[in-house]
Amino acid sequence: MRRQKVVIAGGGIGGLTTALVLGQAGHEVEVLEQAPAIAATVGAGVTLSPNAMRVYRRLGLEDALCALGVEPARQRVQHFQDGRTLVTLERGVRVRDLYGAPYLYIHRGDLHAVLSRALEATGRASFRLGASVVGARAGPDGAQAHLQSGEAIDGDIVIAADGIKSAIRKLFEPAAPHFTGHVVWRALIPVEGSVLSDLATFPGVHIGPGRMMVRYPVSQGRQLNLVFFARQTGWAQEGWAIPARLTELEDHFGDWAPEVRTMMDAIDETHLFKWGVFARRPLKTWSHDGRITLLGDAAHAMTPFMGQGAASAIEDAMVLGRCLDASDSPAEALSRYERARLDRCALMQEESNLNADRMQGDEAHLFGMTEVRNEESLGLFAYDAGTVEI
Repeated sequence: MRRQKVVIAGGGIGGLTTALVLGQAGHEVEVLEQAPAIAATVGAGVTLSPNAMRVYRRLGLEDALCALGVEPARQRVQHFQDGRTLVTLERGVRVRDLYGAPYLYIHRGDLHAVLSRALEATGRASFRLGASVVGARAGPDGAQAHLQSGEAIDGDIVIAADGIKSAIRKLFEPAAPHFTGHVVWRALIPVEGSVLSDLATFPGVHIGPGRMMVRYPVSQGRQLNLVFFARQTGWAQEGWAIPARLTELEDHFGDWAPEVRTMMDAIDETHLFKWGVFARRPLKTWSHDGRITLLGDAAHAMTPFMGQGAASAIEDAMVLGRCLDASDSPAEALSRYERARLDRCALMQEESNLNADRMQGDEAHLFGMTEVRNEESLGLFAYDAGTVEI
């Protein structure tokens, strides 16, 4: 198929990775991002498991990402009250040997910067800020992304990578994202010169009834990313960075293990945020009129309990790019893409929900006594978006 003009709604991880895949393949790409500016400190931590890092290796970014991130030697699952280790998960050299790619923690801002530089280097992509996409329309000869300003952006294909609240997804279903019953608090705390170095070098998760707490290092180990989860009924607030109070954490985690208490004491309340976890149900198709498709959270927003949200969008990007190169028309490419991705992403969505129940059950002390069902044991790490059948 001839080189395409591709319009991508959304300049997050999925949108930028897709733009880079397509730009390196010679397609013309225009990325439309609703934010008026990209802050250097945007977001917090991201887990890039081997299935994601294998994509970035193919794109020539592995060394740059490893230089900015942290590759843990191991992780552990701990009991919420006494902190004892329930399960140890070996990462590091073992993961590289098994899967041919590392397991990496990285600050979202660092990942965004690497992707942006690589995208600019292709010379095939433009990036527009303050461009809020409110819909899309397909025709026999192309597609348009419609902006809130009233402007229409023409292309051969429109890709919706505009997140869980995607305006373009409304072409596929009218339903809004649903609240999953989980609330999350997050904070970044400094590691250097503190008592937290041991916790940073041996990251992991404390699990307990209805709650869990995750920690891992980012920014070359200088910061510890903390994420607290609790079940809660009802949620009405908008946004994923709502200012929160330390007393909220005290209410939920004040009686947890001493190391959890230590990490909570290190939090600067002015940098503590919360949000409700929303998700989407699987769709039967992602292709509209052979010219418009969905990617990442717009297609398959999932809960964060397997750390595969970003990885699934990164996989989407590589598979979609391969489908465009292997097809004779946009319609054929989008059909191949959804056929290759629908079942896997539905599995990720389902298992992520189930993992929340496994890790927040009433019998946390029994975790690990039977086979651990997680992203590695399910075979997700072994997936190669660069070679999977399309």
